[in-house]
Amino acid sequence: MTAGIQQFEYRVSDGAGETRTGVMEAATVAEALRKLRREGNYVLAIEAATGKDHGDDTPLIPRRVTRREIFCITNELAVMVETGIPLAAALTNIIEQAENPSLARVLRELKEAVEAGDDFSAALGRHPKLFDKTFVQLVKASEASGSLGSMLDRIVEQGRRELESEGKVRTALAYPAVMLVASIGASIFLLAYVFPKFTPIFKGRGITLPLPTRIMIAVSGALTGYWYLLLAGLAILIAGIVWLKKSNWGNRLLDRFKLNAPVLGGMFRKSAVSRSIRTLSTMLSSGVSMIQALRLCGQVSGNVMYEEDWNKIADGVNEGQQIHECMLPMHRFPRTLVQMIAAGEQTGRLGTVLNRLSEFYDRELENSIKAATTMIEPIMVCFMGVVVGSIAMALLMPIFTLSRHVG
Repeated sequence: MTAGIQQFEYRVSDGAGETRTGVMEAATVAEALRKLRREGNYVLAIEAATGKDHGDDTPLIPRRVTRREIFCITNELAVMVETGIPLAAALTNIIEQAENPSLARVLRELKEAVEAGDDFSAALGRHPKLFDKTFVQLVKASEASGSLGSMLDRIVEQGRRELESEGKVRTALAYPAVMLVASIGASIFLLAYVFPKFTPIFKGRGITLPLPTRIMIAVSGALTGYWYLLLAGLAILIAGIVWLKKSNWGNRLLDRFKLNAPVLGGMFRKSAVSRSIRTLSTMLSSGVSMIQALRLCGQVSGNVMYEEDWNKIADGVNEGQQIHECMLPMHRFPRTLVQMIAAGEQTGRLGTVLNRLSEFYDRELENSIKAATTMIEPIMVCFMGVVVGSIAMALLMPIFTLSRHVG
């Protein structure tokens, strides 16, 4: 067989309505589909003949499937489904090109479930770590309306915007994190390496050391003499933070702190609102029920406090209230947001209003990130200067004292 050419097994229905199977050669599945369609066939299924026996290709250490990979394969699937390729055949083609074994394994399970007659949304729901409830509900809604291809396109667009927003937030947090690590590293170097070399000189001169120098000598001695206790304390601190994040009250405490944190609090609040409104807009325009959409808004907000608020709104709407009426007593939602939603509900154009609000809060989040970054940079530079400068001054003060005695 020519290099680059593969064999494909196919099942088609011809013009007379008869079903037949066979094997053909082509470079890609798309080329094979074109050849079969030119012959007047309707393709029911197609897969690479060499791809049936996969064996156990699970690696010893499974490679993690990223959200970016999920949205990439969703985009490919949307294109294929939109062009008329059957879902099982589209999954087969993506499996053959998947570079991540873990992702390929999941896709094979989805394909087998679809071929067995399961709904695609039900198959996706068996992998909640990869396909969240929003993803599954949107696919389920598309199955009822027969618009899977366009719905997958919508999911990809929403995913792209979410990844962009999360990337901007991470970028804003990266700068203070790097500066904090740099200041801690510089401090450890000065206290553990530089100070111990000068301490014998200071003590040998018999001079009275300034208070800052004595404090730094004590810290340096603790750092070099009891480093194992410091490492143990650091490990306990990290374990405590992880435990807090996993416990309900700890997660609630951390999320409350993020919303009220100086400088960064506004960014976290706008991020939660932006994600929620974007999800609500997409859900309602896709035919998902209002109550289901409101509860999913809380789940995607990324903050326990907002999740509780959205659940209360869903309960209120379920009892006959309007969304803006439920939002009014909640201080975490901006008044302008409540007023816009009220206008949308009163005019019957809630979908249009939510689309505009989604775009508005995406811009607001971007502006908030820029403002936070602008404020953080000088704050972190000053913080690093104070920390390193204090250590340096504690080191230099005895040297100035010695020089005066010598003079």
